[in-house]
Amino acid sequence: MTARRRLQGIVTSDKMMKTVVVEISRTYRHPVYQKVVHSAKKVMAHDELGSKIGDEVLIVESKPISRKVRWVVQEILNKTEIQAEDLVKED
Repeated sequence: MTARRRLQGIVTSDKMMKTVVVEISRTYRHPVYQKVVHSAKKVMAHDELGSKIGDEVLIVESKPISRKVRWVVQEILNKTEIQAEDLVKED
């Protein structure tokens, strides 16, 4: 196993070619105030696997692919049954 960071997140956008936007959310307790804090971060990841909106993916850091893309989708953990395009077509 390499020393690369691996993060788990949910795909929020797949409109680009071979690139997806992944939202990584974490929950932690504030060190001073002891209150639970929720934070989220969006990163762009290179995607050769064809993940869609709502899929839960595992991303791994890599060398810079472009100006904003520094992550690669390693595997799709959970696929969503209903896609966003299907909801729009039904209405």
